[in-house]
Amino acid sequence: MRPLTESEIRAAFVNCSKGEAARLSVPRDLATRPWDDLDFLGWRDPKAPERAYLVVPGDPPIALALRYPVPSPARTARRGLCSLCLTTHDGGVPLMVAPKAGKAGRQGDSVGTYICGDLACSLYVRGRPGAGPGTPLRDSLDEEEKIARLIGHLAGFVDKVIN
Repeated sequence: MRPLTESEIRAAFVNCSKGEAARLSVPRDLATRPWDDLDFLGWRDPKAPERAYLVVPGDPPIALALRYPVPSPARTARRGLCSLCLTTHDGGVPLMVAPKAGKAGRQGDSVGTYICGDLACSLYVRGRPGAGPGTPLRDSLDEEEKIARLIGHLAGFVDKVIN
């Protein structure tokens, strides 16, 4: 993924208003992100723990605002599987919900999927240090195939949000 600027990120949001995009917290460490290892940029909002965001590369990039519900104690007591990168996590994987783009989203329609709570899916499929405590699914795919699978799952989720 090529590095993105704060203005590019804010302009890429498709499922929130321009005002909401202008007010949300963009990571301050954009210059130090491992861009070459990212298939998407994802982060949690430090000012609003129930919010998360992801930006998918493209021309133009597409950014999604996500709701990250606070998990119940019963939910965090079991293992969960990320729907994007197929990494398991003790303590569960949160259901992240994105309002649909356009009129459907303004009417309350949304789409959800289970995503690693730290949004480090790209690092998990590459086995990069600092990816967190998740355990990637053991399968016969090589790294490039896992990356392609992640990108395909992500594209499917984004497609559901924008269409």
